[in-house]
Amino acid sequence: MTDLNTDTVETEATTEIAQETSKTYTQEEMDRHIAGMKNALARKYERQYSELGDLDELRELKAAEEQRQQQEAIKRGQFEKTLQELAAKKDAEIKKRDAMITEYKINSPLLDSAAKHKSVNPNQVRTLLSNRVKLNETGDEVQVLDDQGNVRYDDGGNLFTVDNLVSEFLEQNPHFKQASATTTNSKTQLGNELKAETLDLNKLDLSRPEHRKIYKEARQKGLL
Repeated sequence: MTDLNTDTVETEATTEIAQETSKTYTQEEMDRHIAGMKNALARKYERQYSELGDLDELRELKAAEEQRQQQEAIKRGQFEKTLQELAAKKDAEIKKRDAMITEYKINSPLLDSAAKHKSVNPNQVRTLLSNRVKLNETGDEVQVLDDQGNVRYDDGGNLFTVDNLVSEFLEQNPHFKQASATTTNSKTQLGNELKAETLDLNKLDLSRPEHRKIYKEARQKGLL
């Protein structure tokens, strides 16, 4: 073994010599004494290193261990990447499933109900009301929400339905509804009476725009 720490050997040798303060040496004696101490210490460290094996072999083992640790780190990184990819794929499948459930249980019922209740534009009604409807946590129940985001119930304690919501909305916003047959017939009848100059004020409902229009035309024509 030749790869020893020379600074360490010299330090220990100098320390031992300095402890012998009661004796005076010549320079030559001092040099011989230091050389002897260095040789003794070198043999001491050689014995210690010899128990561990060849130094070059130790360096190779250390390098191999470092390389092994690097490879394990790479494998861990690849494994984590694979887990992330699987998680992303699962999330995408869940979103796709939720979108299908939402379309089947929320969007389609809103559209169908708007058409059933004679909405002028069912798609517009569906868009306006879609944020008022959600699925519960398990996705098997449709819930209608109020303005504060709370689940709504009817007077009987049952969940407020999508059809209830659409019907209520159209009743509160009649301009989203198609003109009913009654409205059309009344308007035609009143129009005929206006032409015949036999307008009956008792048949006018001034809360309705079309009746107010007839009333205005009658006044312009001097019938009232």
